[in-house]
Amino acid sequence: MDWLRRLLHPDSAPARTARLDVVHARQVAALHHQGGFARGWEPAECAALIADAGVVTDGVFSGRSRNPEGFVISRKAADEAEILSIVVVPARRGDGLGRALLAAHLARLAGDRVAQVFLEVEEGNEPAERLYRHFGFREVGRRRGYYPKPDGTRATAIAMRLDLA
Repeated sequence: MDWLRRLLHPDSAPARTARLDVVHARQVAALHHQGGFARGWEPAECAALIADAGVVTDGVFSGRSRNPEGFVISRKAADEAEILSIVVVPARRGDGLGRALLAAHLARLAGDRVAQVFLEVEEGNEPAERLYRHFGFREVGRRRGYYPKPDGTRATAIAMRLDLA
């Protein structure tokens, strides 16, 4: 079926990853708004994060496109990093972009001598949990009522950690 997807969507393969810079701030904000979060990031917030020397941001692109179809952003401190957000455009979820993006990002963090990576994922977000577990992340805790939901309720966050070193 992969050949069929490439035939129907020639820009869908191959995916490439690259560092993002502040010129991508609007696109990152737009992607974040599509991520299903209770509050999306604004372009100015994204620009400030991307410009921060302690932040690592990567994007995933299809074909020759200059517009990312996904991004991952982490904040580094000493030999640790926390993934703040990872988003792939809804139309491309399940295409392997998230896997390619996270693999490149983790390799970059390892190259920056990061020993441990942390993240939180909303309980019940099975595709994200599968992705993280594929890379070896394991649950280290839970934060009940951590994520606000659009309907006013709050969801549990699963805290996960990956040891790179």
